[in-house]
Amino acid sequence: MAQRKSATPRSAGGPGRLRIIGGTWRGRKLDFSAAPGLRPTPDRIRETVFNWLATQIDQAHCADLFAGSGALGLEALSRGAAHCDFVDSNGQTMGQIRKHLATLSALSQAKCINDRAASFLQSSDTPYDIVFMDPPFGMGLATEVCDLLARRHLLNPGALIYLETGISDEAHNIPLNWRLHREKTSGEVRFRLYQFD
Repeated sequence: MAQRKSATPRSAGGPGRLRIIGGTWRGRKLDFSAAPGLRPTPDRIRETVFNWLATQIDQAHCADLFAGSGALGLEALSRGAAHCDFVDSNGQTMGQIRKHLATLSALSQAKCINDRAASFLQSSDTPYDIVFMDPPFGMGLATEVCDLLARRHLLNPGALIYLETGISDEAHNIPLNWRLHREKTSGEVRFRLYQFD
């Protein structure tokens, strides 16, 4: 259930609003219902991340694991990604992502999978160019997912892996052939971009 503080304040269970900040759908606002742990990646972090990805997002095959509101995957599609697999264990949030994709006439560019990220990867055989990981903080969920991406060869050569964690979260066991490309902190959030060599 990836995500962070939204620009629109909301109480638990109340409405939230996601704004796409670049690309074809720039400025589009999408409403969603808040859920425990749902924290859409803030605009300023998304802007930084997609500046990092600017030269490689076009026609990329992406996965938005722990998708939550779908902020990262929707932003990727808006900026020219060819396809995105949205994966989340919360059926309600997956339904909302599917609705947003229909609103944007983008259902043909995406697949919505209501499953745990690790379970999905155990049965997946399609390699990705870009993977977004923004798991719930403090639960250590990224370690198994990073291992599966590496062990099951689910990354194309030169693939980029975005990982967002709480600043106090312990370091994950990052595969040795993932080179840290960029790293930054913002408030209580640490975000990194790795490249698969």
